[in-house]
Amino acid sequence: MALNLDTIRATAERVAASHHLDVVDLEYQGGAKFRTLRIFIEKNAEERAKLAAKTAPEGADEDAALPKGVPAEMLSGVTHEDCASFAQDFGTVLDVEDLMPGAEYTLEVSSPGLERRLQKPEDYVRFTGSLVKIQTFSPVNNNRHWQGRLTGFANNVLTLDLSAVKQKGKAKKAVTAPVVEIPLANIEKAQLVAEL
Repeated sequence: MALNLDTIRATAERVAASHHLDVVDLEYQGGAKFRTLRIFIEKNAEERAKLAAKTAPEGADEDAALPKGVPAEMLSGVTHEDCASFAQDFGTVLDVEDLMPGAEYTLEVSSPGLERRLQKPEDYVRFTGSLVKIQTFSPVNNNRHWQGRLTGFANNVLTLDLSAVKQKGKAKKAVTAPVVEIPLANIEKAQLVAEL
């Protein structure tokens, strides 16, 4: 039986939903002996809204569980207990349904982190206003690497405010305007940049 990542993802999403979680990403590495399946999870939208409601305005007493200065929307809300509970249930399903053929593999479950990858159009909408790092397939203004504040996402084109960060290298020379627009289809990699 061959490994089917689409089936594994669908199964992970089903198990995650029962824990009020969403699957953010899934990675598979390795060959016959040393195989690792990584699942990145976060609280679902309803649970993240509850987390955001717990944040206090600047200067007020904040919940000790929330890092100061980090917008609640950037937090996945996932605890060690969430990861352990999900890993136990999902690992059982993987084994029972034989979705990971072969004897040994490592299952790793974690949050996506503060510098999470952006993949779906919904990610760009959700994280509008955040600092991002972008790498494109083909150059935009003679540059493939950009860093700036994501100021908008419409019609599958994202808008970056380059004045939000000091540009380096080729980006410094490529900046002719303070704003650059990049089509989603041209994005090879995109991730948040933590602002602490």
